[in-house]
Amino acid sequence: MGERLRAKDLAFLTAETPTAPRHNATVEIFEAASTGFGHDALTELVGDRIAFVPRYRQRVRHVPGRLANPVWLDDPHFDLAYHVRRSALPQPGGMEQLCELVARIVSRPLDRNRPLWEVYVVEGLQGGRVAVLTKAHQALVDGAQVVDLAQVLLDRTPEQRQLGSDEWRAERVQSPAGLLADAVRETMGSPRTAVETMRGAAGAARRDAELLTRRVGAVAALLTGRGSDRDSPITGSLSHQRRFVTVRRGLAEHRAVRDAQGGTVNDVVLATVAGGLRGWLMTRSESLAGVRRVRAVVPMSVLDQELEATSVGSQIAPHLVDLPVGEPSPVVRLHQVSHSFLAHQEIRRAVAANRIAGVPGFAPSTFHAIGSRVAAEQLRRGIQLSVTNVPGPQFPLYAAGAVMEETYPVPPLLPGLALAIGVTSYDGQVCYGVTADRDLVPDADTLASCLSEALDELLDASGEGRPRAPRGRRTRSTP
Repeated sequence: MGERLRAKDLAFLTAETPTAPRHNATVEIFEAASTGFGHDALTELVGDRIAFVPRYRQRVRHVPGRLANPVWLDDPHFDLAYHVRRSALPQPGGMEQLCELVARIVSRPLDRNRPLWEVYVVEGLQGGRVAVLTKAHQALVDGAQVVDLAQVLLDRTPEQRQLGSDEWRAERVQSPAGLLADAVRETMGSPRTAVETMRGAAGAARRDAELLTRRVGAVAALLTGRGSDRDSPITGSLSHQRRFVTVRRGLAEHRAVRDAQGGTVNDVVLATVAGGLRGWLMTRSESLAGVRRVRAVVPMSVLDQELEATSVGSQIAPHLVDLPVGEPSPVVRLHQVSHSFLAHQEIRRAVAANRIAGVPGFAPSTFHAIGSRVAAEQLRRGIQLSVTNVPGPQFPLYAAGAVMEETYPVPPLLPGLALAIGVTSYDGQVCYGVTADRDLVPDADTLASCLSEALDELLDASGEGRPRAPRGRRTRSTP
């Protein structure tokens, strides 16, 4: 008997639409020339480590009549070759080509008839590098019982840990009648199961009603010629396609601004986002009179003092912040952002970045996955943007002996929101990943440039001069 989906996990499945797929993704770039790292090596590594995330070999089975929440059951036809895929760019592939491929891949929803994840090994990058793109559904990774696959694939040393693959066989396939009988038995004998079923049904009904309301409103606007489905430059009706862009700068630069102006590196990141949005809107000739602030949800870690003993999934809470895009001074923007977090840190006891990155087996992708779940739950609070910032380890990580040079989150878009920004600091770098709707934000590359320029403004205002961002293939700095 498999594990039944909780109401919260079921919500991420039922809320998914063709224009708003609910999966998280991460792009990691590895140096492969000296190790021969590629599709075969990664497939072998996944096969060796997947036993530590057994949910990755299970799929969702629905109960006839929806009498109980669906169940995670072993996929009797599990095919590792289907999930670990090989792709390539025309050599020598650059970041622009890689980002275009990533955008196309993350635009497609995952197949509900299989385990809800995929990995793409992208070869052909300039300098003999290889990119690994992972996709996992929001219902899959909860941070408590299931972590992201990357958390078990990455090692702290080039020497690969030999953990040993298991002799896995799928459990006996349950018939629809068997699923129904189990559901009835559980519902009758377990009050918790009954409550979860009612929560799931109520949540599905509410989401159906909200979807119907939005559709009726859109039709009414078309018929009357009144209103618009676009309330601001960063909201509107999403298309089926995405854009993805990246920005890579030095962690030392962010720390220099923090040291000169006060606050935290997270404050500097959010001030950079605010300045980048301001610059981007100005290139579009958008009036800032009506866009003085952008309401963003920023998931924050609120782990207890005994960090190692807590569940990652239950210890991340949302924080709403109004990004001051209408403020012309970069220093004032930074101080306004810092002020908004003071109460949060005092009440929630937000955890310092070095403690988060020190969690045993820590992988930023798991924190980004949980952060996106937390952000999705705030959609009804009028947010316009989600920003997940995860402090990663300041030393190199490896997969099958290959060093990971860069890592970029690919956050999902929430319904009606044209932008999502994820940030990961890793090994002396700060890597920004920006997901955008292809139609609403066709100039996402301009936004990426504006983000970099916004950090330059903060550096100049702090007396740090022009940036010392990493320009080569690899940058190392001492944290």
